[in-house]
Amino acid sequence: MTTPPPAYAAAPDTFPGKTLGIVAIPVAIFFSVIGIILGFVAKSQSKTAGQKNTPATIAIVIGFVMIALSIIGGIAFAAAIAAACSNGAASCTTY
Repeated sequence: MTTPPPAYAAAPDTFPGKTLGIVAIPVAIFFSVIGIILGFVAKSQSKTAGQKNTPATIAIVIGFVMIALSIIGGIAFAAAIAAACSNGAASCTTY
């Protein structure tokens, strides 16, 4: 008598908000505010289902970091322009 082959394990169930949390990560890199919003929506959906959504948390953190880097970059750029103009750069003088 032969034994039947073992049954395959069932596919893992996905929880609400997981896909949205994964999508929010690249969106947060290129469009920070939209990525943050998607991350919070995904986190809210997962919280309602009683699940932890790590991708949504990562998207929220990345979004805030990208906003902070944008602000720092803007300040650095403005400081560089102001320094160049204070030294009498030709492009800063008026005719």
